[in-house]
Amino acid sequence: MKYLLMVTVAIAGVIFGDIAPRAAPQAGTDARARELIQTLHLTVLLKESGYLGIIGKSSQTVTVDGRALAVQSQNYYMLTRERPINYLHWLAPDDTHILIEGGPVDYFIFHPDGRAEKVTLGLDLAAGQRPVVAVPGGCWKALRLRDGASYALMANTLSPEFTPDRVKIGADPDWIKRYTNFAPWATPQALREFIGPNWMPE
Repeated sequence: MKYLLMVTVAIAGVIFGDIAPRAAPQAGTDARARELIQTLHLTVLLKESGYLGIIGKSSQTVTVDGRALAVQSQNYYMLTRERPINYLHWLAPDDTHILIEGGPVDYFIFHPDGRAEKVTLGLDLAAGQRPVVAVPGGCWKALRLRDGASYALMANTLSPEFTPDRVKIGADPDWIKRYTNFAPWATPQALREFIGPNWMPE
């Protein structure tokens, strides 16, 4: 009887007391987003916003404009409720994003020929979402976490590798004029929001 009482007390302690095991944060929650940021050592990406974690780059190289660059570099990238927008920027390399967890995320892509398109990174294939979004080099783009989503963890590969001198962040009124109304969502107000704090006045 004494043994049974001890077992009962122990079980109660596990369920209700200080020795209760901590449940892992559920996918899709803010707690899970914080766990991923800590575990993957993600840090705030200045200017563009969101969270970045550098994975590495390939050992193979390619020559671009007389310069040896790694064929590919890889990162973790995350948007959260607190940082839901990846502000407008231009990249020289191809940039492929793969959804790992969370989402969906809307991608707004602005091509050099003046086209503007919206692609959604997500797992609801029936709704037209895709788990991979490939953005050609030489495009402008902005990302926005969908309302209701807590976070989106992605992996992105850049080919050739990312270098700081082959990126542009922000835009000016001429850029807004260029892309206004090239898609139903491409209003001057929306385009200005994509630029965010990186506005370049005339």
